[in-house]
Amino acid sequence: MIALPLVMIRGGGDLGTGVALRLWRARFPVVIAETAAPTLIRRTVAFGTAVFVGECTVEGIAARRAASAEEVVRMIASGEVPVLVDPDARSRDALRPAAIVDAILGKGRPATRRDDAPVVVGLGPGMTAGSDEDGADVHAVVETLRGHRLGRVIYRGRAADDTGVPGEVGGASSARVLRAPADGSLAATRQIGDRVAAGDAVGSIVGVPVVAGVAGVIRGLLWPGVPATRGMKVGDIDPRGDASVVGEVSDKALAVGGGALEAILHFRERWDSRST
Repeated sequence: MIALPLVMIRGGGDLGTGVALRLWRARFPVVIAETAAPTLIRRTVAFGTAVFVGECTVEGIAARRAASAEEVVRMIASGEVPVLVDPDARSRDALRPAAIVDAILGKGRPATRRDDAPVVVGLGPGMTAGSDEDGADVHAVVETLRGHRLGRVIYRGRAADDTGVPGEVGGASSARVLRAPADGSLAATRQIGDRVAAGDAVGSIVGVPVVAGVAGVIRGLLWPGVPATRGMKVGDIDPRGDASVVGEVSDKALAVGGGALEAILHFRERWDSRST
């Protein structure tokens, strides 16, 4: 079997997890670099959940929190996905990944640069793909905006700008997103997988109710204790009403993951001895 090089994914939310699934199933070893308190919403399908609970499983693939770069290497050898609390990706010096995928989705100046690894791939808006002459941030960008171009790889240029409007799912867009009515942490009274009607309270923030805008199944909620600011997304309702979706990576995450896999393979000639 051909030995494939290590890929580091910065961010273990639902999109970063979609990337990790695509790569892991294609036999790439992967490591996820996360913050100490990631703002996960779809946490049942996010490898970043391991930061909070130590270990988790998404679609049959096990992830576990690693304490060091040395433990990352051991976990990869055992077939697990390591999740390392490493918000600045400093472990890349020790792990020497052949590729880094920036799945932070910060929408501003990217935290990852073209010279951080032989291949650097960004997800979504805020990053420019191309060469040094282009002033590019990354080698390739994967489109994350729902629609015709979702998952398309951009080798020169930028992804679509952030519209601020959630993509449509089951006929609902903004109404399906739960937002913080005030600054504070979410005290949920309902759980992921629960069915709700429009107008139902799913919890509160500093006593102010967080109310469902549409009927459906709760497929994501912010972790208890993680601070939110007013207007921030703290939950997600799937109006299609199928409770099985809470345990499955989304079509969007898989499309974006497929784009990241394409980009890494496209630049395979850049892989060098900096793989584990």
